[in-house]
Amino acid sequence: MKGRKPGTLDAMADHEIDAAQDIDALVFDVLGTLVDDVAGIRTGIGELTTDSAEAERLFALWQEHTDTEQRRMMAGQRPYLPADALDMETAGVVAAAAGLDDDVAAVAALARTAHALAPFPDSVAGLDRLARRFPLIALSNASRAELLGITVRAGLRWHLALSTEEARTFKPDPPAYELALAAAGRPPERVLMVAAHAWDLRGAQSLGMRTAYVHRDEREAPGPDDRFDVTAADFTELADRLLG
Repeated sequence: MKGRKPGTLDAMADHEIDAAQDIDALVFDVLGTLVDDVAGIRTGIGELTTDSAEAERLFALWQEHTDTEQRRMMAGQRPYLPADALDMETAGVVAAAAGLDDDVAAVAALARTAHALAPFPDSVAGLDRLARRFPLIALSNASRAELLGITVRAGLRWHLALSTEEARTFKPDPPAYELALAAAGRPPERVLMVAAHAWDLRGAQSLGMRTAYVHRDEREAPGPDDRFDVTAADFTELADRLLG
């Protein structure tokens, strides 16, 4: 789903926080919030077909398979797989749909694009600014190995990087957020979850965490009933809001 235009974001804020007084640590989603997973996967699919309609069909299949299988794992309907193994499975499904199921190299190359991701233009500078005041914790559905590679390639600055693989689940399952809260060592109302996906922020809210929505195109925008503590058009505005 495409995000709401940045000019309408202020209307979605329930109340602004005084970061200096109210927040002790920041927790960040990574895929889709700090690095562009959509562009990376589309690039990989572009190696399978030059037909734009077919590419969109395959991209939708990637998203559907990943989402469905993560939900099945969270529900206990199939054994847990870390994200890199699920990426390989999904790449096989997409390659088969493209008629390339026997091409082992193509499947492996497509799987790699799921974590060979570039940062959004404002991500690195925004994190650097925020790190001067707050502890920064990454909390990602990427596997441990994927998260390490993403962090290095994109030049992201963390004080701690956590994969939901540690809890053998995925966000928005509550145990995923509990990883970050345990690491922060602070009450949930003093920890701010930052994401470009409304579903992720709702998951954090279910544990009492504070929330900040950052707009990114093609991510789930807030609905009419969503109320987040901070809304921002990008990481530059987020840093401005939190640093005062």
